[in-house]
Amino acid sequence: MTTTFDPKLLETSTLQSYLQSAVAPRPIAFASTVDLEGNPNLSPFSFFNVFSINPPIMVFSPSRRVRDNTVKHTLLNIEDTNEVVINVVNYNIVYQMSLSSTEYGKGINEFEKAGLTMLKSDIVKPYRVAESPVQFECKVNDIIKLGKHGGAGNLIICEVVKFHIHNNVLNDDISINQEKLDLVARAGGSYYCRLKKGFFQIPKPLKTLGIGVDNLPDVIRKSRVLTGNDLGMLANVESLPTKADVEAFIKDKLSRYPNFKTITLEEKHQLAQNYLSYGDVESAWNMLLS
Repeated sequence: MTTTFDPKLLETSTLQSYLQSAVAPRPIAFASTVDLEGNPNLSPFSFFNVFSINPPIMVFSPSRRVRDNTVKHTLLNIEDTNEVVINVVNYNIVYQMSLSSTEYGKGINEFEKAGLTMLKSDIVKPYRVAESPVQFECKVNDIIKLGKHGGAGNLIICEVVKFHIHNNVLNDDISINQEKLDLVARAGGSYYCRLKKGFFQIPKPLKTLGIGVDNLPDVIRKSRVLTGNDLGMLANVESLPTKADVEAFIKDKLSRYPNFKTITLEEKHQLAQNYLSYGDVESAWNMLLS
């Protein structure tokens, strides 16, 4: 038995859910662009793959938004400059990548919001993501618009003109070690796939704006314990816990652990990291601010 659907009879959002869940996992193009004034933009796209070796061609698609039929800054920038850097996404930066997909306003630097490092490219103007293990500098050969309605794709046909690979993901013979590369891919809903370990979930970024890594207190942002993924999770909140929330958290901890106030800063960060490993961002923040 099967259930059969006519795409023309489905709401676009429903059709989107079916297609993205069934056609998975999908590689992620972490696309960096600049506008005509040189302002950087960074955003992930999972309608992406490599389609030719000679010449080396990659294609990704920033679709029109389903809810309001608007287009992304990535598409507008590419229409103006015909250049893009496609960075691959491994597990070490997946939460920062997710945070960058928040719909910040034009001119906002998603590198800063996600806590990622801008690295000057050799040939094109857009910056590379220094933390990405492989970065492809690309010239755009063509843009194919697939429609004018919400959900319509825009095929960005990119020719790779130079690429860069971190030495720590290379074997002795200069081939890529897939285990060390540790790529992640996109599936339906909040699901991702860590290629060497299977599925996991990342809550979708807030429809309101996360505060961003750039707005984290220095003592947290420069932590020697917290990872980039940890910072990405912490930064995807709209506001910090109130003073009353933190005081209630401290009171609860002291009632069970009388020595709680004597723990070191590093121990606080380790405990916060443990909360984050269970997805408990609220407790992690209360711990860090206690």
